[in-house]
Amino acid sequence: MVTKRFWMAAIAYIIASLFESGRIQQQRGQGGRSGFSQDPFEFYRQSSSKYDIPTMLMALSAAVMKADGKVLKAELDYVKQFFSQQFGAQFSSRHLQVLKQFLDSNNIPLQEICNDIRNRMPAEVRVQLVHYLFGIAKADGNVAESELNSIQNIAQLLGVSEQEFISLKNMFYRDVNSDYKILGVEASATNDEVKKAYRKMAIAHHPDKVASMGEEYQKGAQEKFMKIQEAYENIKKSRGFK
Repeated sequence: MVTKRFWMAAIAYIIASLFESGRIQQQRGQGGRSGFSQDPFEFYRQSSSKYDIPTMLMALSAAVMKADGKVLKAELDYVKQFFSQQFGAQFSSRHLQVLKQFLDSNNIPLQEICNDIRNRMPAEVRVQLVHYLFGIAKADGNVAESELNSIQNIAQLLGVSEQEFISLKNMFYRDVNSDYKILGVEASATNDEVKKAYRKMAIAHHPDKVASMGEEYQKGAQEKFMKIQEAYENIKKSRGFK
């Protein structure tokens, strides 16, 4: 556990350091200008070479926000809150201008961005990013089919397993078997199989795994853990076992 916490603390430090490095180098490279006039693909390529993590996350956020053809205030507020709490004073209006650049573009280089994220972030963080993207889609109270498809595409590009994606999806986009899907089992699973799946998910997604990350990562992990517990309790109640 000490080793895991040390690793997660290192991840948090790396992300914060990359954020600051990208910010400083952007300012140097652009002479402190407040706007971005170049093509988003070229802009991303330049930022990527500077390890600009916020640019990557803004691009993914924009892809989900515009998936249903409309960008809502609730979604924008959700993104702003996440970045503000995750990066604190390092988050500025400049990064919102980057978000607008991607929202206005039809050319978000998702393949390249997701490849970079896969190379720079461990699996635990990438799963949390998909959870964050579902949070954007759900900000208006509903996850549209187009938003779901966009998140699924990003999850695949990020290397998030199909089982992890299905579990996350059913926390936000429910059907009659969602409780089972959250635990990663079929509705026909035995009681022992359900118990085993719950224990596995509870260990894999315990909030302690992101204890050293930013506040919003921790919040997302806690929400996910509660959904796993809720799904298990629902199944126990419907089946009548303890």
